Amino acid sequence: MEKLGYLGPVGTHSEAAALYLNEQLPERCELVPLNNIYTAIHAVETGAVDTCLVPVENSIEGSINITLDTLANSDGLKVIRELIWGVHNHLMAKSTDTKITKILSHAQPLAQCREYLMNHYPEAEQEAVVSSAAAATHVGNMPADSGWAAICTERAGEMNGLVALAHNIEDRQNNSTRFYQLARKDYRAELPEEKTLIICQIDGKDAGRLCEVLLEMATRDVNMTRIESRPARTGLGEYIFFFDVDVPKRFVNLDAAMQGIRRKSVWLKNPGRFPVIYADNRTDGVCK
Repeated sequence: MEKLGYLGPVGTHSEAAALYLNEQLPERCELVPLNNIYTAIHAVETGAVDTCLVPVENSIEGSINITLDTLANSDGLKVIRELIWGVHNHLMAKSTDTKITKILSHAQPLAQCREYLMNHYPEAEQEAVVSSAAAATHVGNMPADSGWAAICTERAGEMNGLVALAHNIEDRQNNSTRFYQLARKDYRAELPEEKTLIICQIDGKDAGRLCEVLLEMATRDVNMTRIESRPARTGLGEYIFFFDVDVPKRFVNLDAAMQGIRRKSVWLKNPGRFPVIYADNRTDGVCK
């Protein structure tokens, strides 16, 4: 049985996404919770797990930089699937009768629920911890009248004896996170090719170079859906660009575009062409 690593511990949004993805796979995997995103990716590189599922972007808070940076600096990884996962946050505590004075969660859920917390709990202290599941554990270990609450998944709350004070408290009901399932370059899988990721470093000293790169795609009807830049860490003003691109019906157009981009780049990587899975939990209803 293959092993699928994910950002643990049990009860996180990443675990929920991994459980969902596992149900969609032709053969089930053993799920392995790992301490952080870097550890999850490194586990794939070393062979400790066969693949990993890591977040790459949240629709409210933006890119997950550690995922992008690690992909840019690795020559041995490829993306084999993308999962779009609806993120639903729940406010949970030991009791519904206690005034809430402190709210714990990971920094991302706290940011995703900023307006809700300001409107409903303006005087409550907020504390960021390592994960939403850890927040649920901390609150679960407190007395029922502590006044502590956690923003977490419903599963994490129930595992720690918490009850819901409010469901789906995220500020935007279409809050979603994109995940990449990563594997080693030699991993074999016959999958649909719907999307691809192009990573390259462009010499910013050449005027118009980014425009030239974009024209390589535009003139060949290659649709770019997202562009992101990160520091190349080689000097001020030097950047790595990440392009999300739809795979066109004519593969030759994409191949030609990448050849053109390569000529205009310091270096270029294309870590796979992959399908996109849209999870069916992206609703306005109460989701766990």
